[in-house]
Amino acid sequence: MSGKDKEASDKTLSATLSVRWVQGFPVKNIAFINNTTICYACGNFLIFMNIEKERKTVLQCMKGKVGAVATNIRYEVVAFSDRKLKPSIYIYNFPALTKRAKLKGNAQLDYTLLEFSYCGIYLASYSEIPEHEVTLWNWETNVILCRRSQPGMEVSQMTFNPKNWHQLCLSNKTFVTIWNIEKCNKDHYFKPKSVNLPTEDGTFIKEFAGLFSEGLKDPFYGPILPLAAVAGLVGIEAENFRPKGHFRPLLHPTAHCWNSTNELYVCCEEGHILLINGESLLVTILSPTEVFEEVLPPCRMVCEETLGEEESLSKTNRISTMAIHKEGLFVSGNEGILRSIAIKETSYTVKDHINLQASVKNILFSPDYTRILLQTENGSVFCYTLEDKAKIETILDASGGTIQAIDFVTLGNQYCMSITILGEFYIWSIEDGSPVSRLCLKTEVSDMACCPSSLSVAVGTTAGYMLFLDISDVKSPRLIHKILLTTSSIQHIHYDQHGTFLIIGTSDGLIFLLSSKPSEIFRIIGFTEVHGNILQISTVCVWGTNTILVTVLEASSENERSKLEMFTLTDEILADAAQYADERGRLKNELFARTLYEIDLPLSSAILDYECEKIYGFCSHVPYICTYGIPKQGSEDIVLKLQNKMPSKHYGTGMLYLSYHGQWLASTGKDGILSIRDRNSLEPFARTRSHSYQGKGIQSIIFSLDGQSILVNGKEDGALVCLKWKSLGGLLIQHATEYFQVFAPYLNNNIFEQNIPLYYMEDVQLCPTYCKKKPFSQVDYEDSVREGQISWLQMKNQEATKREIKEFSEKKRELKEGIKSLTGTIQAMMKENELAPEMAQLDQQEFSLDVEEIQRLNDEGEEELERIKKEAEMENLAKKYLCHILKEECWNSMHVKGRSLKSFHCPLEVNNFPMKERAPEELQELETVLQQRKTEATEYKLRKEIVEVQSTGITKKDTEEEEEEEEEEEEKEKKESNFPNYFLGSLSSEFGTDISMLYSQLELHTREEKVNQIVLLKDIIYKIKTEFNKDFDLVYRQKELEITRVNERNTHIQGIITELDLGEEIWQPVFEDCEKPERNLVVEDHEIKVERILTPWEKEQAALAEALERERRLLSQRDDARRRALMDMMGGVLEVKKEDILRMVIPQPPCMAKADAIWTEEEKKIIKEYEKKVKDLNEEREKYKKSLDAELRKLQNSIQETTQTFDGHLNRLFKTKVKCDMVINQEELKIASLTFSLLLDEELLTREYELNNFLERKQKEKKFTTDEVYKARKELETCREKYDSFLTEDKALERGFKKEFAELHGHLIDILYKQYKRRPRPMKPKQAEVASPYGERIGSDQIHQENVTQLMKAMEELDDPMYMPEGLEPHIWTHVCTLRRTKMESEQKVKLKALAMLEMQTFLRKRTEEDEKVQMDIEKVFQEIFMLQDEKMNFQLDLTIQLLLTQGQVEVENFQFLLDFKDSILINRVIIEDINGIIRSQGQKKVTSMIESKNIHKGIFQIEWEHKKMEMEMEDLNQKAWDIQMLFLSRARQKFLNEPNYDILIGYQIAMMEQNIAIIDKAHKREVEAFKKLLKQLGKFITQRDLANYTLSCELKEELVTVSERRQICKSLGSKLTCEKIARERYDTVLQQRKLTDISRSQAEQIAILQAEVERLRMKTFPALVHM
Repeated sequence: MSGKDKEASDKTLSATLSVRWVQGFPVKNIAFINNTTICYACGNFLIFMNIEKERKTVLQCMKGKVGAVATNIRYEVVAFSDRKLKPSIYIYNFPALTKRAKLKGNAQLDYTLLEFSYCGIYLASYSEIPEHEVTLWNWETNVILCRRSQPGMEVSQMTFNPKNWHQLCLSNKTFVTIWNIEKCNKDHYFKPKSVNLPTEDGTFIKEFAGLFSEGLKDPFYGPILPLAAVAGLVGIEAENFRPKGHFRPLLHPTAHCWNSTNELYVCCEEGHILLINGESLLVTILSPTEVFEEVLPPCRMVCEETLGEEESLSKTNRISTMAIHKEGLFVSGNEGILRSIAIKETSYTVKDHINLQASVKNILFSPDYTRILLQTENGSVFCYTLEDKAKIETILDASGGTIQAIDFVTLGNQYCMSITILGEFYIWSIEDGSPVSRLCLKTEVSDMACCPSSLSVAVGTTAGYMLFLDISDVKSPRLIHKILLTTSSIQHIHYDQHGTFLIIGTSDGLIFLLSSKPSEIFRIIGFTEVHGNILQISTVCVWGTNTILVTVLEASSENERSKLEMFTLTDEILADAAQYADERGRLKNELFARTLYEIDLPLSSAILDYECEKIYGFCSHVPYICTYGIPKQGSEDIVLKLQNKMPSKHYGTGMLYLSYHGQWLASTGKDGILSIRDRNSLEPFARTRSHSYQGKGIQSIIFSLDGQSILVNGKEDGALVCLKWKSLGGLLIQHATEYFQVFAPYLNNNIFEQNIPLYYMEDVQLCPTYCKKKPFSQVDYEDSVREGQISWLQMKNQEATKREIKEFSEKKRELKEGIKSLTGTIQAMMKENELAPEMAQLDQQEFSLDVEEIQRLNDEGEEELERIKKEAEMENLAKKYLCHILKEECWNSMHVKGRSLKSFHCPLEVNNFPMKERAPEELQELETVLQQRKTEATEYKLRKEIVEVQSTGITKKDTEEEEEEEEEEEEKEKKESNFPNYFLGSLSSEFGTDISMLYSQLELHTREEKVNQIVLLKDIIYKIKTEFNKDFDLVYRQKELEITRVNERNTHIQGIITELDLGEEIWQPVFEDCEKPERNLVVEDHEIKVERILTPWEKEQAALAEALERERRLLSQRDDARRRALMDMMGGVLEVKKEDILRMVIPQPPCMAKADAIWTEEEKKIIKEYEKKVKDLNEEREKYKKSLDAELRKLQNSIQETTQTFDGHLNRLFKTKVKCDMVINQEELKIASLTFSLLLDEELLTREYELNNFLERKQKEKKFTTDEVYKARKELETCREKYDSFLTEDKALERGFKKEFAELHGHLIDILYKQYKRRPRPMKPKQAEVASPYGERIGSDQIHQENVTQLMKAMEELDDPMYMPEGLEPHIWTHVCTLRRTKMESEQKVKLKALAMLEMQTFLRKRTEEDEKVQMDIEKVFQEIFMLQDEKMNFQLDLTIQLLLTQGQVEVENFQFLLDFKDSILINRVIIEDINGIIRSQGQKKVTSMIESKNIHKGIFQIEWEHKKMEMEMEDLNQKAWDIQMLFLSRARQKFLNEPNYDILIGYQIAMMEQNIAIIDKAHKREVEAFKKLLKQLGKFITQRDLANYTLSCELKEELVTVSERRQICKSLGSKLTCEKIARERYDTVLQQRKLTDISRSQAEQIAILQAEVERLRMKTFPALVHM
């Protein structure tokens, strides 16, 4: 293509779009711009609506969405901001809508609020995040006057004071702040003041002291510091710190407005109404009265039922907006009731006006205060007229929600339509956007489309309904048909270009195909399914055929390929729909040529071009628009190949749309930009920003059939925009026009055919009640699906099911019979199984035929078992871990395990000290402290020796005195050794611990000493515990030994008891668990009460052990001849022991069985021997028993004695433990006291640091305020100088008037001077009634301009020649008028400058007050620092020590403990008792003598005492009089008298001087060291110089020899050297110059003398004025 052709094509493809009209509802507050026009923001547009003529004007923000909006009624300008990075503020005139100014500030993201001052040229703006900045602009000059940032402050409402633009109120739910705008010359300043809000119960919180202390002091615990110092806070956190008890919930302001007296009304969430004074910020809580009026006018927005009686307070607890009027304060809120509040002093009454039954967001009065606008939360606006017959009108009705779908009415050149998400159907005129008709469907809508072949509209709902509307009469649309397709939501509705088919997509992936003809009553053809969610449906009608290609884009998951399905529709489907769908309504895929394609990239939109050759896709992951070719029929490729791609230049995902003629491709995205491209090159030829990314971009667009209009719908901004072509190239408009001319007759014919069936179709009611019986804003939107109603899909399934049941009924009966016979057989088998033996019986489950169910139950059981096992394992694991942690922490980590010892015979128990091993850090710290203490002790000893040596060198004592001192020291040491060391504070020395390293309690002043003392005390405690544990271990081992011995003796005792058969119980001592705690960590087998579950390996090991044990028993039971012989012959023993004597039995002789008479002598001898043996055996038995008994008693006594002895040892150990505990508690008490002192010291340091920081900040603030005062004073002086110059010029003009006409007659000059001084009379303004409650609001600049204008007009009348004196020439009169005007202008300048000077004086006064306040704060901080230093010094000197006192030596009555010991001393009790005895005896004597001489000397003593008293008083008075006369009050004395804390000040000065002396000493030492170093360096330098000089002297000698030789040579030659000549000449010149200098100096001295003499002589001629 040549360059010319390319340029021509570019020209033909260039076009621009413009906005025809915009429809939408306000999201933010509306505003009046004049008496009849309101303004509100909608998306990217500002809409101006004339509420009387109902006409709209649109102003587009070219940079994005409109942010904050404000209007100025007096100047008729509107200001708005754009929402973008670094936004700007634009100011436009109305109604011309021309740009007046563009303001660029420091905002980074967005301006939240804008506000005009009523009577000035000032605009206030507030930007929230991140800078939170309030800015004041002069919008005429585009200058920022002042700005101030308040980080963290979020503002919801900002208003100027209508009577005073110098005040600005900012409020939120947590604060109310008054910002004063102060002016000094041309500079402006913000001075915010926060209002102290009351609490929820209506009370005020006392201001918290915060940083400054209250001066309290505890006599025991020291100074009471602020809580911030205790918490360790510094900086701003300490200043803003408040204790928990100080916080109480405050009132939450919701709205505010100014009244005519510069006061502020504030309504709160809790129902309170506050009155705040704008100057003093005094808050008054208004109280309601019981009077209540109710005025509800009869109108369509008010319920017929009247409101019940309520308390006035409850009527104000839901206020969200308010506005002031002459009749009172109008308020409203969530209830939707407009109320007026009449306020009288501190009480008010409430009157109801109207009930909107909707939450009111904003109340706004018109500028003439004849009507009030009420804006609801959803954007509706109602107008309420305040007249005798109050009425309400609907201005904007936004009760239907946001716009969900849009479309053109068929042919698209006259009307378009939209539907909201809640079912509000609108028809709009394309020409001007005026509403033509409205229909309420009362259901939630998802999509809508208009049929190209008939004047019908298809509407899809979220409940699955398809609603069909008849719009043949656009002024009265009606619902003619409804179908319940499915129970899922309908997402997509699409007609093909010819209007033959209606294609519907649902949320569950179903596509329904319907006939679009009303003549067929929108017959359902069938449905099909797709694999995923449906993103877009598009159709293409192939020209010249009856084929329609349908493309469906399916949603893909992350990083997956997109899927695209295509199928073909023909007209034959309508003719015979039954053969294209089965009995359940499912379309047969093989009859529709259904094809599935895949695309490499995920797409958010895809459409087919009208030539059916390409697919255009919008990529969702990359910003490209791609073109894919479609494979030919029969091809096996299912992945579409990329042919072309073009950057979309859109943000985020987007959508693609084709125009009706198929030549324009429109693309939209989240950025809100609409791009129209050529479908071949994909290059955009038109681009416009109709919406913004803040409103989530564009939801949908629609082309009109002729291509002249484009309808665009925003996703969340609620704006419906109609675009038109402002300029369009020839080729572009030609294609669209030709398509419309060809296609319009075809559509008109179809519309004409289908209008007749539409006309005869009856109306259908979606819900039983008519929609206009209730206000539309209060309709509860819900689906009208009645119970029991089924969808078409369910109905088709039921019909198919019935048909299948009827078809297969015979087969079903046969199956039932077979199952019945099978059941009988199984039952018989089960009975037979019950009769079988137990071993041969089968389980019950074996007879279950449902094997799958059995397997499922088994699997579920296994899963449940595994779950329980896993839970048990995890629980056991958690317990094991907890056990491990506890054991490691409480047992394994203990160097000395905790255990106890119990006595044998009494309930006494002694515990040892569980101890952990000291960490290396602790040991290192202890070693450091000990080393430091040794160093300190050595240093103290050496210092003492040095002092003693010096003292002996200065003064030598006598030997006798030294001996006496030594004796006294020895006696003192003996006394100290006998006297208990009470000042040590504990008895730790009695345990043998080394306390020599401890500091004395009277020497612990520094923090380091206290920390070291704590370390040493902890070491002492550790040593005491260690020593006790050693004793405890000895006793513990002793008990172990005793128990072993007792067990041995018990074994012997058990044998004796068994032999004696006494049956006594043996006392067996054992260790308990507390004495051996390690036994608690081991679980014994007898402690386990449940059966142990063994693992397979453990089972194998147990079986193996049992087999071995069985084999061992069998081996032991074998026949053993040796053992059997021993048992038979010797009773199992080889030797008879003594212990067996009790078991010995003497066998009776056989003859004893006979009678005594028949015994023989031999037998009698045998019997006697037998009896003797028995007697001897019995005697031996008795002896043995007695020995055993004695031995038993001896063993028992031995056990008793040894155990009692151990109990005695344990008792002594217990006493030692008690004493150890006492000592440890004493040491821990000292540690606690030291820790408390360290903590208090840290708090004092924190307090001092915070006060110094605060002082530094205040000093910086003081410097700033001082600079401000200096600057303001300097500007005031400059202004006063200018004022004086203007005043001088004005007086000069007045004085020069007569000089101008000096040539005239004196009489004429006087007349002209009177005319010169004459001024027009001021016009009194007419007191016309003003509707505004603020009266006539005119700014000071405006008043001055109007006054000057009126004065100049009046001067024109005075300049008339009729006021010219007679005989005066006209040119002189003209000159007089000119001079008079000049004089008036000069007077006006003087007045203006006087006003400016007054304003600057006020500014200077305020700055001076601020400076004085800062100075007072600084003085207060200084005083606080002095007090803190005093307290710190007292704290360091007044030590808390611990004393040991013997019991019974302290007498305290009624437990009134004395805590203040600052005036107390420690005295021995013996001394006190001696003194008390002396006092009692002497007192008794004195009383006796006084009683004896009382009566005699009483009168004499009385008179003498009075006489002496008078003489002393006289002397005192005389002395005082003399002192008063001679008193000299120096500055030091005055300072002593005036200063409340003089001692602290003197101490502070002394401390400063000592610091200075120390600094000077350090500096002196440094200088001395420096001089010493310098001296060393100089010495080295001198040594070097000496060496150098010696070397030079040697060289000089040689040179002198050489010079003398040369001089001799020169003399012999007789000629001088040139250098000597030059040197001689220079020498002569220097001498001459020095002589001349001396001469000039002497001459100058002579001249000075002569001048002094001349001056003296001259002074003699002057007269002398001597003071008389």
